[in-house]
Amino acid sequence: MYNTPPVFAIYTCLLTLRWLQSQGGAKGIEKKNIQKAELLYHEIDTNPLFKGTVAKEDRSRMNVCFVMNDSDLEKEFASYCKEEGLYGIKGHRSVGGFRVSLYNAVTLDSTKVLVQAMEHFAEVKA
Repeated sequence: MYNTPPVFAIYTCLLTLRWLQSQGGAKGIEKKNIQKAELLYHEIDTNPLFKGTVAKEDRSRMNVCFVMNDSDLEKEFASYCKEEGLYGIKGHRSVGGFRVSLYNAVTLDSTKVLVQAMEHFAEVKA
């Protein structure tokens, strides 16, 4: 060998592949990702405070973008999420709104916590 192999990267890949296998492989993780996306999009579509920014047929399962119908509530909702321990959902600085990443390591339970926060915020604002 001319170069030392990237041992840490190889080991990390091994651990990730083992974890994916324990989740049922590609089919198992796909099923979980569909559940997470459907749960969050359902809340966005049915909660009167929120609306999706992407046409339904073009929605991503991994990155869910949405805004609030009343943009004046966005800062308040972002603060509420931080109080609830939900971080990293702020949208792009030039677009605003919110962007939630549902990558493989995000659990269904974590997604449920966000949905419950959205529901509770809507109840308080009703």
